Amino acid sequence: MISFDEARARLFTMAHPLGKEPVALAKAAGRVLAEAVVARVDSPPRDVSTMDGYAVRSADLEEPPVRLRIVSEVFAGADDPGSIASGECARIFTGAPIPAHADRVVVQEVVEKDGDCAVFADAPSPGRNIRVRAGDFAAGTALLTEGTLLGPRQMVAAAAADLAEVTCWRRPRVRLLATGDELADPGSARGRPGAIPESISFGVDALVVRHGGEFCGTLRLGDDLAAMERAAGEALRQSDLVVVSGGASVGERDFAKAAFDPHGLDLLFAKVAIKPGKPVWLGKAAGKLVLGLPGNPTSALVTARLFLAPLVAGLAGRPAAPGDAWTTMVLGSPLGANGDREAFIRARRSDDGRVYPLDNQDSGAQHALAYADVLLRSPAHAQALPAGASVPGIEF
Repeated sequence: MISFDEARARLFTMAHPLGKEPVALAKAAGRVLAEAVVARVDSPPRDVSTMDGYAVRSADLEEPPVRLRIVSEVFAGADDPGSIASGECARIFTGAPIPAHADRVVVQEVVEKDGDCAVFADAPSPGRNIRVRAGDFAAGTALLTEGTLLGPRQMVAAAAADLAEVTCWRRPRVRLLATGDELADPGSARGRPGAIPESISFGVDALVVRHGGEFCGTLRLGDDLAAMERAAGEALRQSDLVVVSGGASVGERDFAKAAFDPHGLDLLFAKVAIKPGKPVWLGKAAGKLVLGLPGNPTSALVTARLFLAPLVAGLAGRPAAPGDAWTTMVLGSPLGANGDREAFIRARRSDDGRVYPLDNQDSGAQHALAYADVLLRSPAHAQALPAGASVPGIEF
């Protein structure tokens, strides 16, 4: 059994991007760039108006009031904005290209239209109201660097580069094997004596997607070693990462690791000195990663947050799982003394900014799990802490 820090260090040696692939821009949200996004166009592509108004020559407005003949209307997207001569102006709208020889746009609110003329009663304000060509960026500019996570703002920049697709790190394909004779599909457990709803897979699915992976489904298995060996082989062929829930203890029907032995299982670690989640394990089989989670739902979700989330994020090219940095949090209520294993306490963050450890810390609790949005880290043999004390925590 190894420490939490040692287990995570070993895990991070495996958490590297899987490979590059082109991705249509419309499908790229949430992906991570494997290559920089380089602009193919100037933005804007030519001088354009930032206001609705009148394009003019500044020299014509030096001695107001002035009447200028309106010779054209120019709208956004116009191919040819034309030109204006001395004594002329053009009606222009936001985003429209500036006519040749015009060097200013006067906002429409200070101009009076009189037939086919525009009357300028006063000298214009200092602003020219023109966005110059390439004022935002020029063609060839790297707008986004490799490793950028494509969120809403980054998607706007990528589209502005005039790219139909971007090169991203491939999303890891994750498949879950849920083991245990007692498990039943949600909605059917009440019809079979001794059955319980299989709940872990739904949390794992959400966590994998949240951290950049592609969840490829769940296979629910009874405690039959031969069937589990076949399922393990199929999952390894179909996935980059196989997650196994349950079967990690030392009971007569705990076959999680044994199911991967025929496929060359090589363990990186077999147990971790934490509570909950001591049975968590990580290995490689047939060139693929295999992560074993405990069978109790809370233990499974805690260890998934601590181990599966950063593993998926790393395989997806993300520098870290969202919220993976430990930060100092302030207790809103006391935290009890800890035993001989490092503990991860489920807690909720209140509107006052403080964190409150949940009363029910049982490894099988599922109701309380819904209200835990923080994990607090308590070292082995830690003394009790009063309300107001600082404690390291992580988003859950």
